[in-house]
Amino acid sequence: MADETPSEAAPPSALEVLGQTVTPIPGIVGYRIEGGELVVHVERESLLEVMITLRDDPRFAFEQMMDLCGVDWPDRAERFDVVYNLLSVSLNHRLRVIAVTSADKPVPSVHTVWPVATWWEREAWDLFGIVFSGQPDLRRILTDYGFEGHPLRKDFPLTGYVEVRYDEDRKAVIYEPVKLTQDFRSFDFLSPWEAVTTLPGDEKVFTERAEQAKG
Repeated sequence: MADETPSEAAPPSALEVLGQTVTPIPGIVGYRIEGGELVVHVERESLLEVMITLRDDPRFAFEQMMDLCGVDWPDRAERFDVVYNLLSVSLNHRLRVIAVTSADKPVPSVHTVWPVATWWEREAWDLFGIVFSGQPDLRRILTDYGFEGHPLRKDFPLTGYVEVRYDEDRKAVIYEPVKLTQDFRSFDFLSPWEAVTTLPGDEKVFTERAEQAKG
């Protein structure tokens, strides 16, 4: 009988190699590959130091931050994920970095590492209420300056709190309580003549037309 030799283990992929290289950085808490992308979690307090290492270490060389966004998990004590998508143009690889925080715990700003972060940190503050310590320009960017609340939080009402309109008499933009007036509509989904208003005596005509349509 021929000798059975154990099959050689498949070599690690490029993403696995990168993950194994990134993980020893102080402040990074493990890695995973999700949807063909490398994802690492970082301790919030170590975020700035980790990002500087990812940018300056020639093994990583993440010269660009392509995006920053928030994710709301309202059932968690620390409800927000702050997600950073990094790109190394010179080494042609990408990395997603996630830091966890709450509404009252600031996340270190990375605008000194990638100046473009100012726009996205302002957006995350505006839409989620995530605070970035060290950010000198933390202002609303998509909503109005007088806007109340943060509209991408999952507990924010879909109708908002106020509606805005221009008042011609006052020559000014005014805020008012939300008023959504909607007509009640009832549909008969079994009839080909749904949403058609019938008058007394019309039932026979519609019945005949329905039979013609079926035939």
